[in-house]
Amino acid sequence: MVVPQQRDIPELTSDADAKERVVIVGVELDGGNDHDVDASLDELTSLVASAGGQVVGRVVQRRARPDPATFIGKGKVAEVLEAVRGTEADTVIFDEELAPAQLRNLEETMSSKVIDRTILILDIFAQRATSTEGKKQVELAQLTYGLPRLRGWGQALTRIGGASGGRGTGGGAGRAPIGTRGPGETQLEVDRRRIERRITKLKRELKEQGKRRARSRQHREERVPSVSLVGYTNAGKSTLLNYLTKAGVLVEDRLFSTLDPTARRLRLPNNTPIVMSDTVGFIRKLPHGLVEAFQSTLEQVASADLLLHIVDASHPEPDVDIAAVDEVLAEIGATEVPRLLALNKLDAVSDAERERLLQRFPEAIGISALNGEGVETLLEQIAERLERRMVEVDALIPYTEGHLLNKLHDAGRVVSSSHEEGGVRVHVKARPTDLYALRPYLLERTSH
Repeated sequence: MVVPQQRDIPELTSDADAKERVVIVGVELDGGNDHDVDASLDELTSLVASAGGQVVGRVVQRRARPDPATFIGKGKVAEVLEAVRGTEADTVIFDEELAPAQLRNLEETMSSKVIDRTILILDIFAQRATSTEGKKQVELAQLTYGLPRLRGWGQALTRIGGASGGRGTGGGAGRAPIGTRGPGETQLEVDRRRIERRITKLKRELKEQGKRRARSRQHREERVPSVSLVGYTNAGKSTLLNYLTKAGVLVEDRLFSTLDPTARRLRLPNNTPIVMSDTVGFIRKLPHGLVEAFQSTLEQVASADLLLHIVDASHPEPDVDIAAVDEVLAEIGATEVPRLLALNKLDAVSDAERERLLQRFPEAIGISALNGEGVETLLEQIAERLERRMVEVDALIPYTEGHLLNKLHDAGRVVSSSHEEGGVRVHVKARPTDLYALRPYLLERTSH
């Protein structure tokens, strides 16, 4: 069924006529329901807006399983084609990842460009990446996605590109069509071997950058606990980091406004210093290739002492967002990290809805990162959660190990100390990671 798109889409360019007109297509397979499909297409609409396009219609189909040739079958293809002509759309975007043959068959039938949700998300990531590492991560994901689609797809491959060229690089050429930005576009016109060499090179470079990041993170975490902000994209993580640390991270009301990780130091109400870090937001159906490409960036989440899970309280279905975040955390091996839930954007909900949410999530802290409501309570809860992981121990640190003593003092671990003949006797509140360095000098464990 063809449904005209009524939702207002945020304007991303001053020239409304330059917007790419898009028809989106969703399929409800056996076991699904109308609500799930509609919610996913609503999100796809937001993704299109983030990429600079405008959804002018949507087509929904119910079927037992995807059609191997076109995903939706010949009859529905004709209906999509009718929607494209009726709305004068430039592009058709499917809400699922399509096989190479399906993309090829659909584009041969349609009078417009055909892409899928994965291409669209990769396109947005290419537009947002600013750091060298971020651009390489996006390029790797795009090339990995495009490689099996080389055979028989011809010029359609020019839709795949990377963050180093095309629309994301500025210049006076104007906004490129969705999915046509590229590291790019010339690389994907060459043969498979050259692309494979480029993928190998990118993986090697990202591995080296990941090692440097890990060393830097290890040095930082030896001194202070780390708290990682996680959550659905546009939940308000960057806004909270800016409020707490004046980090100056870009904040916009659109999906994936920031990709590059940011880490800032701050002190909790009990005077404990921590490092709080923000990274890419999560989303439903986040392409696996992107998770793999951003692995070195996401490792800081898995190694954190505490995850601060930010949830958009104004979203009509916060459970769905939470489930999507849980899925990605499982994929990167972070399910065992302690987590604190924060319901953000309480300033955007009614008093009745606020009460309902806090009853529904009794362990969550209600906050507004925009005006600071509840943030002090949140910081107190962070301090309490980190305190639970502490172990109180006594150690006799030799005078020759003054650097270790300095680290403990810098991190606020030392409760009391006294000078003795063999060194400095200290009573410290230690994290599990501290115990590795203290192990040779431990005297006794006094409490947990």
